[in-house]
Amino acid sequence: MAHLVVTGGSRGIGAAVCRLAGARGWAVTVNYRDDAAAAEATASAIRAAGGRAVVVKGDVTREADVIALFDEAARAFGPVTHVVANAGIVAPASKFADMTAERMRRVIDVNVMGTLLTAREAARRLSTVRGGPGGAIVIVSSMASRLGSPDEYIDYAASKGALDTLTIGLAREIAAEGVRVNAVRPGLIDTEIHASGGAPDRAARLGAAAPLGRAGTAEEAAGAVLWLLSDAASYTTGSFIDVSGGR
Repeated sequence: MAHLVVTGGSRGIGAAVCRLAGARGWAVTVNYRDDAAAAEATASAIRAAGGRAVVVKGDVTREADVIALFDEAARAFGPVTHVVANAGIVAPASKFADMTAERMRRVIDVNVMGTLLTAREAARRLSTVRGGPGGAIVIVSSMASRLGSPDEYIDYAASKGALDTLTIGLAREIAAEGVRVNAVRPGLIDTEIHASGGAPDRAARLGAAAPLGRAGTAEEAAGAVLWLLSDAASYTTGSFIDVSGGR
């Protein structure tokens, strides 16, 4: 049985990935940092859709928490076969010259170091050379890595650029070990992350200028993630799907 670990699975794209995997009958380990109620709601939705779910609290910036996440997942449902490195944050919109070092460190710590730790643990657990079952990893990057997010989130964009490079390098390193690594780059997706950055209407406001004329949904981004995890993408690694409405 497919066993998926999703970091940041309590909200937004992560929660949508969890729900869609549940609808396919997968076992899903839902990681969260703060909002236990939201994580439990995601787990309930997975079970209602026909999957199995367990909820694991943990901060992806802490190595011990990431290791514990995978340990608890394995105890619940056996070997992990699929991983989505989704946990990430954004800070309020700001000119780059006005950003504090503390802000930038936090964004890099969560988005880059948190994903590095998650991807490293996934590589260790999935690699057939290391005794794992093989499988697939999807990293949730952002169109910001290509667009740069001037006047808003250059630090966030830079962090996502690092994830694009991670995707390419790790995909090539472990392709012969039975593990595929790809990334999805969402654009303006209508999720709670915009409110956390101080602009709850940002997706709707800016999405209207996209070629498709609207913001995207978490479910649309999740569909791309699930395709990359699936056997339909068996010859796809080191690749990117931009879910951005044409931006």
